[in-house]
Amino acid sequence: MNRILTKLKKGDQINILAPSSFIDKEEDFIKGIDILKTWGLKIISKNILSKKYGYFSGDDLSRFEELEKAQNSKLIIFAKGGWGAARLLEKNPNWGNGLMVGFSDTCSLLLSKYSQGYFGSIHGPMITTLSKEPEWSLRRLRNLLFEGYVDDIRGLPLKKGIAKGEIIVSNLTIASFLIGTDHFPELKGKIIIFEDINEDIYKIDRMLTYLRMTNKFNEIVGIGFGSFSDDLSTPEWKGLLKNLIIERLEEFDIPILFDLPIGHLSGNACIPLGCEAILNGNDGILSVHIP
Repeated sequence: MNRILTKLKKGDQINILAPSSFIDKEEDFIKGIDILKTWGLKIISKNILSKKYGYFSGDDLSRFEELEKAQNSKLIIFAKGGWGAARLLEKNPNWGNGLMVGFSDTCSLLLSKYSQGYFGSIHGPMITTLSKEPEWSLRRLRNLLFEGYVDDIRGLPLKKGIAKGEIIVSNLTIASFLIGTDHFPELKGKIIIFEDINEDIYKIDRMLTYLRMTNKFNEIVGIGFGSFSDDLSTPEWKGLLKNLIIERLEEFDIPILFDLPIGHLSGNACIPLGCEAILNGNDGILSVHIP
């Protein structure tokens, strides 16, 4: 795996792809494109707004072909999530070494690329969420893409200890159903961060229990959890989630961080998969070193 992260410069052409659901909020899409243009990037988006096939942004073949053709791009940033990206993995994409940014459903593509030995997968904001990100998050993404660094982020320590290893970030639901396929990465010695959105507590319990039974928690050296609900969630729900995580993971000798600014809420800190990281369960800090 080439461990040098590609850096962008003003004037670079980048590709916007919609491998999942069709774009239903045109204004958010346009605002996201405008942000990237202010960074000096030239956008290739292939008439995404007009594409619709059922609840997808085009049929499987057309979405797959667009993904394949964009692999020589310095940056692919996904338009939105929803559902559909994982269907493209049935055709086994030929990954390139450029950067690829997304989260939620498109984590299936991020994980596949990383598991196949290609660097450049970045868990971070997509086009339709960019305009909702706070300034610090946009600055973080721009620093990563153009300068090759990210600042530390902070979460709530649930279990003490310090873990060092390559970092993987994924939507929990997506990661769970990729286990057992060629698109799920090796976890031995890794730090993993999960995010998700508005899943019932019992469904999160079910996924964590499945991960226990697959012995995946025996392989990792540290774990963190980002946002799992929208702004309307109650403190009681958050308390239930925190207690569930502690109960399901307390037997593993690994540090745990909770409530990291990663995921569907505004303030989705970008993280490049495969970089060396330190998860500090003593002071709640997650640091990522980018080569």
